[in-house]
Amino acid sequence: MEQALDLRDVIELGSYRTFAALAEFIRELIVAGTREGLAAARARGRVGGRPTVVTPEIIRAARDMLPNPDASVTAIARLLGVSPGTLYNHIPDLRELRAAGRARQHLPAARAATD
Repeated sequence: MEQALDLRDVIELGSYRTFAALAEFIRELIVAGTREGLAAARARGRVGGRPTVVTPEIIRAARDMLPNPDASVTAIARLLGVSPGTLYNHIPDLRELRAAGRARQHLPAARAATD
């Protein structure tokens, strides 16, 4: 007994694979063009991305204010015109500065209790 071979499935699979290979090729062309464009822009001195709002003065001012336990990170950021996330991103030891300020605040109270 012979079964009829349905060629529609084979043709569909071949078409699918052909279109997938073509799409992958086009994608690689786009990626290569994008990389070349970015490299050319860098060679001209152009840098992509959003401009930074942080200046060394803002970082210095924030570092001076952070040890003060009465000022929150949000309040300091608002005062300096940046977001709290910006401070966390640009001051790697922000948490240590805050902890040092809190420890300094509790230090005189501990001495007074032992005297």
